[in-house]
Amino acid sequence: MKRIGYCILLIVLVVPMLTSCMGLRQINELAMVAAVGLDLGEKPGTVRLSAQIIRPADARGQTGAPSGGTGEPIYSITTEGSSIFDAIRNMGQISSRRVYWAHNFLIVMSEQYARKGIDDMVDFFTRNHELRMNTWVAVSADKPEEVISTVTGLEVVPGEAVDRLFRDHRIPGRAPGTNMMSLEESHLSSSTQSVIARVSLQPRGVSNKKPGEHGSIQQVELKGAAAFKESKMVGWLTADDARGVLFFLERLDKGIEVVTCPDSSTDMMTLEFNSAKLKVTPSYTQGSPKFKVRLTTSADIVENGCSQTTEQLRKDAGEGLDQELTKTLEGVIDKAQHKYQSDFLKLGDVFRNKYPTEWKKLKGNWDDAFSEAEITVVVETTVKSGVVKATREGIK
Repeated sequence: MKRIGYCILLIVLVVPMLTSCMGLRQINELAMVAAVGLDLGEKPGTVRLSAQIIRPADARGQTGAPSGGTGEPIYSITTEGSSIFDAIRNMGQISSRRVYWAHNFLIVMSEQYARKGIDDMVDFFTRNHELRMNTWVAVSADKPEEVISTVTGLEVVPGEAVDRLFRDHRIPGRAPGTNMMSLEESHLSSSTQSVIARVSLQPRGVSNKKPGEHGSIQQVELKGAAAFKESKMVGWLTADDARGVLFFLERLDKGIEVVTCPDSSTDMMTLEFNSAKLKVTPSYTQGSPKFKVRLTTSADIVENGCSQTTEQLRKDAGEGLDQELTKTLEGVIDKAQHKYQSDFLKLGDVFRNKYPTEWKKLKGNWDDAFSEAEITVVVETTVKSGVVKATREGIK
C-alpha cells in the first residue's frame, strides 16, 4: 500500500510539470501597460490614474491600420479611485483585458500629486510583484496623461521613447536617472532626501508634412529635476542644478561646457571634460559638520571660436571650465542647503559613514545641521589638447 501511495504522489507531482500551460497568459487577454500617470482626482482625496496600454496588433510603426485595428500603437485609459489600487481595479469597468504591469517603462507624477506626498505611490509600486524595480520615475508640470500618450517622432510606443531617454541620460547630463530602486532607497533613508527627474512636453519636433512649421510636433523632454523633503516635493531644480546632482549621486565622469573666450565677451569655445572624479571629505568641528567637495577632471577643446591659438589659451580654457563647474556645484549646494533645506545630495550618508557616533547626535536634527554646514568646493581642470583653430586653409 505504501508503494501505491508513493506512486500516486509521484504522479500528482510529475504530471503538472509535463504540461506547459500552468499559469499561461495569452497575450490577447492582457492589457500590457507601458507607462503610468498619477494625478490628483477631481474629488478630494482621490487619485487619477492613467495607463498607456500597448496595442500589439498596431504597434508596428505602419501608416495603414490592419483589419479591425485603429492604426494607433497605444490605447490610453484613465480612471479614478480612493487609492492607486482602487483606481486600477476600476479599470476593469472599461478595459476588456486584464491590466499587466511587467512591461511598464515609466511612472509620471504631476507636480500637484508630488507636492502632496508620494508615500502611497512608493508603497504600492514596491509591493506590486509584477512591477520591475528598474521602472523609471519622473515628475511633470504637464498633465501626466498627456505626457504618457504623446507619440514622438522616432519611437512607436511613447513609454519606450522615454525609456530610451533615461537610458542615455548621462550623455546630455541634464537630469538624474531615477528609478523605483533608487527612489525607494532615498525614501526610506534617514540621512538623505529624494530627487526625481523632470519630464515635460516641448514643441520641438518638425513634421515632414509641415517642414516650415518648427514645433509642430510635441516632444517629451528629459531636463531638470524635482527636489523632495520628507516625501513631499518642495521645488524644481534647473538643468544646471541637475548636472550638479549627477556629480554627487551618479558620479558623472564626462560632459561638455561652453565657456567665453578670454579675449572676447562674445566669442565662445566648447570643452569636453572626461575622467571627472568627485570626492566629498567630511569633518566634524565643535559640534558642526563640514564638507570639502573636490572635483578633478581633464578636458579637450573640441570647438574653438577664439582668436588665440597659443598655449595660453589652454590655461585660460581650464580656468574658464573651473569657473563653470564650480558655479554648477555651488549652485545646487546652495539650493539644497538654503532654499529647500533638503539633503538630496547624500552628504548625510558620507558623514554618517565616517562619523557614526556623531551621526547619532545629529540625525534627529540633520536638516538644520546640513543647512548650516560649511561646504567648500574646489575644482581642478587640466586641458590636455585642442588649442588649434580651424581656418580656411585647414587645421593649423
